[in-house]
Amino acid sequence: MTVAHERKSMHVAIGSDHAGFWLKEALKQTLEKNGIPFEDHGTHSSDPVDYPDFAVSVARDVSEHRADMGILICWTGIGMSIVANKIRGVRAALCRDPENARLARRHNNANVLTLSGREIAAPLAREIVSAFMETPFSEETRHVRRVEKIHGLTET
Repeated sequence: MTVAHERKSMHVAIGSDHAGFWLKEALKQTLEKNGIPFEDHGTHSSDPVDYPDFAVSVARDVSEHRADMGILICWTGIGMSIVANKIRGVRAALCRDPENARLARRHNNANVLTLSGREIAAPLAREIVSAFMETPFSEETRHVRRVEKIHGLTET
């Protein structure tokens, strides 16, 4: 993972369930190596846990601006994405390759990355995280308008 210098001050919230624990630990080592501060929201072992607990914790850190971005990992990445997107202000994107990560940031201003601990090996995960962290939001009118529409959606 090579992260642009101006992005190194970014603070990351990271979490996983038991199925993503091994990948979370690998990504934490990479974040540490690159001097990127992070908060580990757990889980702290491969013992079975409920993924929503960790998704909510990371998503709230992002929503409440205690973290600039979040990374969540479970077996498929789907459950974490569903839960994180329930938290106001969170735009979680399940990405399986660096191009998806770049597009999620550039077009959707995604602020939480979800990954599959089953389908993604550590080297590819590092590339995906790097692409996600290095890519800025486009700021083109059409993308800003679409993200604003997302923020305007509320259900009673």
